[in-house]
Amino acid sequence: MGEKRYLLRLFISAKHITANVMDESSCRIVATASTVEHAIKDAFDAKASASAIGEVLAMRLKSEGLGSGVHIDATREIQNKELHSCPKAWAILNAMRNRGFRIVLPHHNSNSYSS
Repeated sequence: MGEKRYLLRLFISAKHITANVMDESSCRIVATASTVEHAIKDAFDAKASASAIGEVLAMRLKSEGLGSGVHIDATREIQNKELHSCPKAWAILNAMRNRGFRIVLPHHNSNSYSS
């Protein structure tokens, strides 16, 4: 049996950011974080909100029992939504990586990495 796969979904507008991690096999959202949540909106300024979303999402994943060895595939989000040049998307991904999560990204552009 292979390891479980998780998918990252990002919804970034001019005002808000929402990030979901889904179990690919069941299509169930296992963790979510959003700037529409009062706790996040009130605790962080607008410039730090993307990093905060990544931090909160990582903490919520760990509270769901998903440790740092989990691989989260962000390829579709980066490719389909053309987020390769979006600083907010990279702030979320970097915050999650700093918490030990492996983020799988496309290999076709110079900003991509997989560690």
